[in-house]
Amino acid sequence: MATDPVSPRRSRRGSGAVTLHDVAKLAGVAPITASRAINTPEQVSEGVRKRVADAIGRTGYVPNILAGGLASARSRLVAAVVPTISGPVFLETIQSLTGALAERGYQLMLGQSGYAGDREDALLAAIIGRRPDGIVLTGIMHSAEGRKRLLGAAIPVVETWDLTPTPIDMLVGFSHVEVGRAVAQFLHAKGRRRLAVVSGNDERAKRRQDAFAAAARALGLQDVRIVVVPAPTTLRSGRDALAELMRTAPNVDAVFCSSDLLALGVMTEAQARGIRTPQQIAVVGFGDLEFAESLHPALTTVRIDGTAIGRQAARFIVDRAEGREVEQRVIDIGFAVVERGTT
Repeated sequence: MATDPVSPRRSRRGSGAVTLHDVAKLAGVAPITASRAINTPEQVSEGVRKRVADAIGRTGYVPNILAGGLASARSRLVAAVVPTISGPVFLETIQSLTGALAERGYQLMLGQSGYAGDREDALLAAIIGRRPDGIVLTGIMHSAEGRKRLLGAAIPVVETWDLTPTPIDMLVGFSHVEVGRAVAQFLHAKGRRRLAVVSGNDERAKRRQDAFAAAARALGLQDVRIVVVPAPTTLRSGRDALAELMRTAPNVDAVFCSSDLLALGVMTEAQARGIRTPQQIAVVGFGDLEFAESLHPALTTVRIDGTAIGRQAARFIVDRAEGREVEQRVIDIGFAVVERGTT
């Protein structure tokens, strides 16, 4: 059976990356002509430029800015992309990833994508062009263009902080849907019947929010109030969200927040209004940040083992970079609802 020479679904070791020769063949031009169309487009005709651009679009090819080096050489550099470095929820994973890679002689390069897909696409193009030994991503929701580039690059990729049976390459994370469902069931078991969600507007938080509301409805609780705030979330947005809830649903008796910072804001606003926690309103956060246990009352929250995510992601990358097969490419580390004083 014939094989497609530019198909991105191939071994991600060795020479599996889409090359300039692949682009040239698909465009029907010589490699030197394809190179000129990319680097000095004024030297070729408009028709050639269009054919080469179409071929790049179909293959996800990204020019290798280190093309002068040996194809077999390793950079010993790993790139990680997180939505934000201003929020502390990913710090544990970053620290663990950095340490585990350093133990094996690899260095970490960190990029901040924000919560907009176009920024991630631009960042991925810059990263792939530098040919790191691996790329660690946050989440599984990437644009079609981003996925194409990652598949075409043949660089080991680990998606984290999420779960899917069909990752780009490898994955270590947990189910946001299961988190939302578990928290709704937890609050219902505590006797709470008037539930609300205060959530950031990022995609992963929305999945937790939707799963929470669906689980509440399945338990007979129809009117789940939802307040959405911009991501990254802050203490201020948590305060504002509870203020809005008190205007529209003053009888709410439990709030699930998409971050511990939002939960801290909700608790602060509740205290300012003389609303007792947990007697009048229960609060659950997400992330189990360092301050959560030290609050008064201590914050009930969802614990994610960020250290385990970072170490496993590093193990995935190093194994693949050093030519070892990875048999189990999807690892669900799970989560835990940590009950404390706010519920």
